[in-house]
Amino acid sequence: MNIMASMTLQRKLEILADAAKYDASCASSGGKKRDSRDGNGIGSVTGAGICHAYAPDGRCISLLKILMTNFCIYDCAFCVNRVSSNVERARFTPEEVVHLTLEFYRRNYIEGLFLSSGIIRSPDETMADMVRIVRTLREEHRFRGYIHLKTIPDASPGLVEEAGLWADRVSINVELPTDGAVSQFAPEKKPDQIRKAMADVRLRREENADKTRTGKKPRQFAPAGQSTQMIVGADTSSDVTILKTSTRLYSSYQLKRVYYSAFSPIPDSSAALPLIKPPLMREHRLYQADWLLRFYGFNVDEIAAAAPGGDLDLAVDPKLAWALANRHLFPLDINRVDKETLLRIPGIGTKTVNRILAARRHRTLRYDDLKRMGANLKNAKPFISLLDWSPRKLADEANLRARFAPPPEQLQLL
Repeated sequence: MNIMASMTLQRKLEILADAAKYDASCASSGGKKRDSRDGNGIGSVTGAGICHAYAPDGRCISLLKILMTNFCIYDCAFCVNRVSSNVERARFTPEEVVHLTLEFYRRNYIEGLFLSSGIIRSPDETMADMVRIVRTLREEHRFRGYIHLKTIPDASPGLVEEAGLWADRVSINVELPTDGAVSQFAPEKKPDQIRKAMADVRLRREENADKTRTGKKPRQFAPAGQSTQMIVGADTSSDVTILKTSTRLYSSYQLKRVYYSAFSPIPDSSAALPLIKPPLMREHRLYQADWLLRFYGFNVDEIAAAAPGGDLDLAVDPKLAWALANRHLFPLDINRVDKETLLRIPGIGTKTVNRILAARRHRTLRYDDLKRMGANLKNAKPFISLLDWSPRKLADEANLRARFAPPPEQLQLL
């Protein structure tokens, strides 16, 4: 008897939703504006992004996030679904994924789909089934919700191209920070092929952004862009190496996001893989550093200078670590410094900076003004000066870092 045929849809969902937790997902910001308020079709996605929910581990989710199958012909050492792993297997048919997506939407559980898959039989056959799912949702059911599709770099370019015509965002995983790590832990995957597939997506997006000879824009291709995912902690790459790789990826392929996925030891393979640092905190610090590179004007060398040994400080965030390593630049007069300098002050984010710039056109700001604007003054006050506030010698204290680092905790013995 066929085990897959006898497995209930509920059981498949339990297995394949759990198996998808290792794929980093995203919200739909940047997606094409579509809605069904005109009565034509179902589902919607707005320019501001879809509604969010939170998983028990704190990850932000808003989509039906599943694998089409956790069967896989590859044997990547860091992947729980590798062919040699002793896990329960399941596989959805394309029709089942379509049914689940529509039913979850109708019950108001989701507003979109995040679909990934193990490789079954061949990359082309797997990719063809995934494309069939999104094409059916769009064409037959006129589903207008957000779709993020994890594509397979080894699949034929034509299939990846078709995926981009139906999905809002496509992503192709680089897997690990260096080619050497990919060769060691995922030998069946080829870094050159991954980069070629990412380059093809970028070129197709650029081509479809231009008007045709008739003056009409061609059909949109992956309007929310492409992203990638990198496993953190499965190899010995330092945080600085990871950030340098991310910077190259953003520049080369115009990525919307690089997602960092913390490696946790997997049964039967963890002995071959080093667990370098607490994985979730390391992932969190990398996201913070990535944010500084993208929105705060920092470069990798500046972050690296405050990361002894090439790894980020787990006790304090990267901006605070940079400020502590550059105390000679502080305190800064909030009423005088420019936007780029304001962005480098710990505890002051982009929204607060914009509020400061708008308010100081009309008056001189005081300490309470910053508090009302949303500044984290616990972090900021050693590094700023205002009409009614001066840190005096606070920024020069030898134990200043200890003021911000969390206190030691007694570990549980059991």
